[in-house]
Amino acid sequence: MQDKEIEALITAETNRQRNGLEMIPSENHTSQDVLTALGSRLTDKYSEGYPGKRYYGGCEFVDKVENLARDRAKALFGVSHANVQAYSGSPANQAIYFALADPGDTVMGLELYFGGHMTHGLKVNFSGTIYNSVQYRTGHDGYMDYEGMADMAMREKPKLIMVGATAYPRIFDWQKLRKIADACGAFLVADISHIAGLIVAGAHPSPAGIADVIMTTTHKTLRGPRGALILCNGNPSNPLKKPERTKENLPSLIDRAIIPGLQGGPHNHQTAAIAVALREAATPEFKAYGHQIVKNAKRLAENLNNKGYQLVTGGTDNHLLLIDLTNKGLKGAEAEDALSKAGITVNKNTVPYDPRPPFDPSGIRMGTPALTTRGLKEAEMDQVAAWIDTAITSASDDKKLAKIHQEITAFTKAFPLPGEK
Repeated sequence: MQDKEIEALITAETNRQRNGLEMIPSENHTSQDVLTALGSRLTDKYSEGYPGKRYYGGCEFVDKVENLARDRAKALFGVSHANVQAYSGSPANQAIYFALADPGDTVMGLELYFGGHMTHGLKVNFSGTIYNSVQYRTGHDGYMDYEGMADMAMREKPKLIMVGATAYPRIFDWQKLRKIADACGAFLVADISHIAGLIVAGAHPSPAGIADVIMTTTHKTLRGPRGALILCNGNPSNPLKKPERTKENLPSLIDRAIIPGLQGGPHNHQTAAIAVALREAATPEFKAYGHQIVKNAKRLAENLNNKGYQLVTGGTDNHLLLIDLTNKGLKGAEAEDALSKAGITVNKNTVPYDPRPPFDPSGIRMGTPALTTRGLKEAEMDQVAAWIDTAITSASDDKKLAKIHQEITAFTKAFPLPGEK
């Protein structure tokens, strides 16, 4: 590489990942095949539009790439339509709002500080400024409050209910959510960005055939590049005529929202890498991987519970743990910093009904997708839990934290990053 400054920074980041434990639940390690597709000449090609209906010539091969990605997404998730062009999760959610609601319409989503995402109606986000956002919360126990959701939905009559989370350790009951949406006449949107890989593996119930629209990023438990899928059922209508907002017209509504509604040309190298990841996710090995993520998270939760940590909901059903550190006398940011020095990457996070502000919250969020990709299993979770506990209880002891990092660096040599030996 001619740019030695950037080359050095890439090497430094690779070494940081290689010599540490990546435990932010929204992060993972992609395969070498995904990275190869991302670095291909496909990035040079402009291709506004959709396969067979482009505004540019020379698209015969990128059409095949996109069709492969769409077909693989449809087969993997069991839907009849897939849009693979959204640049990432937030633009994908923006497209869904654009397709299904008008500015000023009421939309409903999980409040950020209770585990939701900013695109689910945060007041400073587009979803809370362009639309009239009303926000539901979990119960004090950290579990979804379906009764409270139902009451709010009947009171507020939203056009769209967004369901999904970035910091919720339990399973979603899609049938209950469907009934809530039907009772108030709302579209039900499932944001499965965090749990898509678990759904594909059969380790979490699928909203396919229940939710009206499904959105997922492709870089979390799905273990692909940064990108997004928008999935639905229905039949495309006349592309020259603006379709009515009906469930039958969802494919056309979504596609028109992406382009010409919000985006220009798709990132063809990203589409190809998504197609690669979807092929990988269709294998028996990936299904085993998805179940192992959950096994590892449960084992980690058991260990930390035994060490006196307060886990929100008391444990986990999926890939992540949300931990209230109040009883440990440590703030979330302090724990994040201590663990980072020890070679363990997590993120500070609010907990339900957190008395502290979001930039200095009471908790931390951690997960097992990236560790599982590297081959760690339940036995290794025991050691990981021990390191976490030592780092948190010795947060002010830089020498002890450095020693843990040395131990972790030696430990990770047995668990190389994908494509390394």
